Amino acid sequence: MWNENWSQDAACLGKSDDLFVKGAEQNRAKLVCNGCTVRAECLSEALDNRIEWGVWGGMTERERRALLRRKPHVRKWREVLIQAS
Repeated sequence: MWNENWSQDAACLGKSDDLFVKGAEQNRAKLVCNGCTVRAECLSEALDNRIEWGVWGGMTERERRALLRRKPHVRKWREVLIQAS
């Protein structure tokens, strides 16, 4: 079930500054997302809104840009992620 209020249940709640780091620190930041119950919702937010900075849904900005380039036809990532779950 999709959580519309996902940010309140995010594993990073209160630690969001830890997710806006550079370089290799991003790989450590992604660990916060492991096991997060709203990871898909978070990732959808970043992809649908083309958020360019930080770790969202376990993906760095570089990873998200690559995904968006590979799947330019996707308009609503929420729908794709719901189907995948």
